[in-house]
Amino acid sequence: MRIRFWGSIRTMTAVAVVLFLAPAFAIGQSATPATDIPRLPNGKPDFSGVWARPRVADITKDGSGCGSGASGCSQKGSGELSFTPLGAQLMKAPKFDYTAFCLPWGYTRTMQTEYPLEVIQTPKRLATLFESNNIFHVVPTDGRQHSKEIEPTWMGTSIGWYEGDTLVIDTKGFNGRFTLDVGAEHPTSDALHIVERLSYVDVNRVGYEITIEDPKIYTRPIKNSRTWVRMKPGDELLEYWCMENNKDLLDGHLDHLRDETFKKYFAID
Repeated sequence: MRIRFWGSIRTMTAVAVVLFLAPAFAIGQSATPATDIPRLPNGKPDFSGVWARPRVADITKDGSGCGSGASGCSQKGSGELSFTPLGAQLMKAPKFDYTAFCLPWGYTRTMQTEYPLEVIQTPKRLATLFESNNIFHVVPTDGRQHSKEIEPTWMGTSIGWYEGDTLVIDTKGFNGRFTLDVGAEHPTSDALHIVERLSYVDVNRVGYEITIEDPKIYTRPIKNSRTWVRMKPGDELLEYWCMENNKDLLDGHLDHLRDETFKKYFAID
């Protein structure tokens, strides 16, 4: 396995990332002529490519820097969050990083990691390939609506559409078993609803904005905006396997936390 930065989950969770204050792109403020950006056969913006992005350790804070080593990534944090009584209780409860057991990260945490992603797009479908855990997520853009009944999952169910040159992705149907960000461990519930907006800043930069609503945990919506940077030609996603070199898990050092963690996060006896 080729590892971009950290060789194990233990090392990854132990690394302290220094974030420098930097403004993030505001959706809809592109100075680039619309003719300069890649487009699909139907004329809509084409976001295909391999993209570097910032690590969102804490969704409330600003930061800059690309996890891939490229330059130009940034994020604008949401500021202080407002919790419901349940949310405040969950934030005060003892926490343990469930990903150390190689369990799924969930959609929001996967979107907040510093590992690159690749977008593959057609007029009716967008697929995102994540280097983290080598997983994928598909967004239909063919005009369909959400089903009335959605099976709760780690990654949720998405639909997408365009508002001008902005791609809007609406996702719900989550299982509430994962955190919002990488390090701050802000909780989620099965009421989580996400709206993402992607717009080109220029041919090599994309403005990404995420709006998060979870009325069981937070009393108001959470917004975070970022700038992604296109990686240079020839850069590809690397192989990533959680189990490989995960010494703490393989050597039994986490056994004393397993039962408590599984019950807390997954209601598994």
